[in-house]
Amino acid sequence: QVHLVESGGGLVQAGGSLRLSCAASGRTLSGYAMGWFRQAPGKEREFVARMAGGYSRTYYADSVKGRFTISRDNAKNMVYLQMNSLKPEDTAVYYCAADRTSPASVVVITSGSYDYWGQGTQVTVSS
Repeated sequence: QVHLVESGGGLVQAGGSLRLSCAASGRTLSGYAMGWFRQAPGKEREFVARMAGGYSRTYYADSVKGRFTISRDNAKNMVYLQMNSLKPEDTAVYYCAADRTSPASVVVITSGSYDYWGQGTQVTVSS
C-alpha cells in the first residue's frame, strides 16, 4: 500500500510558477511510475505528466508540454511537478498517482491505470 500526499498548491497570477510536491509513504516509489492528473470543476480528470520507473522517461500532455516538468527523488520518496508560465486554464485540483502495474511504460494517460492516488491540491491561476 502506498499513501500519497500532495502539497504546494495555491493562488498564483497568470505567468507565475508553482511547484507541487507529492510525498509517499508505505513503500519506496522507485519501482513505480508516477503521474500527475488534474480536474477542473465540471470536467473529467485529465492526464498532465508521467515519469516512468527505471530510466525515468517522461511524457506530458500537449497542453502543458514545455511549461511543466515532472521529477522525482527516490531517496526522499518524493515526486514533484514544476509548473511555469501558468495560465488560467491550468486552474484545477492536481492529483499525484502511482502505477505499480506497468512502471516501465511511458505513455499511460488513463486514470484507471494508476493504483494509488493522493487527495489532491488546489491550484488557482488568476488572469
